[in-house]
Amino acid sequence: MTSVSASRKFRQWSNELWHAAAIVIFTICLSVFLGEFTFLEGSEALYKGLFRFVRIAGLLCLPLYLLSPIFEKLGTLSQSKKGAFILINEKRDLEFHRVKHWLLRPFQGIGIGLLFGAKLLSILQPMTGSAATPPGLVPTGQFQLGRFVVVVGVTVFLSVLLSALWTLDDLGIRYFNRQSHEIRMIGKYAGTFLPALFGFYGIFNLFSQFHETQALFYLLQVLVILYPPFTVFTVFHIHFVQKRAEILLDRLLIDRRK
Repeated sequence: MTSVSASRKFRQWSNELWHAAAIVIFTICLSVFLGEFTFLEGSEALYKGLFRFVRIAGLLCLPLYLLSPIFEKLGTLSQSKKGAFILINEKRDLEFHRVKHWLLRPFQGIGIGLLFGAKLLSILQPMTGSAATPPGLVPTGQFQLGRFVVVVGVTVFLSVLLSALWTLDDLGIRYFNRQSHEIRMIGKYAGTFLPALFGFYGIFNLFSQFHETQALFYLLQVLVILYPPFTVFTVFHIHFVQKRAEILLDRLLIDRRK
């Protein structure tokens, strides 16, 4: 029975993540046979490329286990005289959707990452004294302690921010204002408009810092390096929330604790 369940789970995850794995394999092969493509070259791309993918995906997925204490804190803080979180079952959606989890949410994360990457460059240049480098969240193949620490912090922050907003939306949580009696979607603009704006800003910043050809090459590198781990993050997130939906609701909604 256990083997059947494991086999079913493996097929499900394979169907949902096959394209992300294909991109990782494709970029590693390009680096091995055609020279440096994603800041890796030769045979070292076989293990460094895979390790880089696992490291970024891990930094994005592991903070999901912080959702429970975060939601408990949010539930306590929100129960003020002005408003409270409420559950709208009709808005609840815990199903996997290709458009949402393969396109919208991964590119939301990459869009915000581009903005932080642009800001990261301005922070790191005085610290390292180095010239302009590729976008901040993209590993360059050369270890720099200052860059590594900041990138880890930014990646974890992105994970916590996006996972909290996505979870509130997936669970059908809305904010009720007791004074105006309005019910509002939480993170409406942070989850849709702002990532697109941040992404355009990050792209504009790339073209302002580098030559057009180099900027386009860096943008392609951003997509092929960051898209697979962000896709793993979005898929892992929906399965995580599916299993822990009731626990998270109990933490967030005061009336469910009574």
